[in-house]
Amino acid sequence: MQTDNLISLKDDMVAFIAGHGMRRFTAYVGEDVPSVMFDEDNADGWKDFVEHAKAAGAAFITMSEIVLEKADIEVLIAQLREDHFPNDEAAELDEAQYLVNYVGKTGYLQLGFAHQGVMFLYETSTPWYERFQQLMESLDDFALLNGTDDSDDDDD
Repeated sequence: MQTDNLISLKDDMVAFIAGHGMRRFTAYVGEDVPSVMFDEDNADGWKDFVEHAKAAGAAFITMSEIVLEKADIEVLIAQLREDHFPNDEAAELDEAQYLVNYVGKTGYLQLGFAHQGVMFLYETSTPWYERFQQLMESLDDFALLNGTDDSDDDDD
């Protein structure tokens, strides 16, 4: 599925899940949770995922979405400018500025269900969201290389 906004897909998912008599629980399942990623090349593979959840006896499915916010782009651009100063013509900066076209659009969806202590996950995203993530990760990598990581790693 090549689209720049997953909102219609989200609406289809909500209806399909409800049609199977299941409930949705708004939650994001992070990398720190034992999980298995559902791997399906079919554009409607998410339907198979929901049917697997029902067959496994799941009472609900977790659902998470990410909508690109203007503040996300502003932070990205500010960090890229800081990291690439004085070169304001960096390709990454141009890419980040182009992402403004996707503000307000849904770029990522995650479905999940728990079974025998493991979360089974289905994820889909747009190409622009994947590029946004790559740019954000490159900033994190740059901060780690330069010893300027702002994350709180204290064990107090």
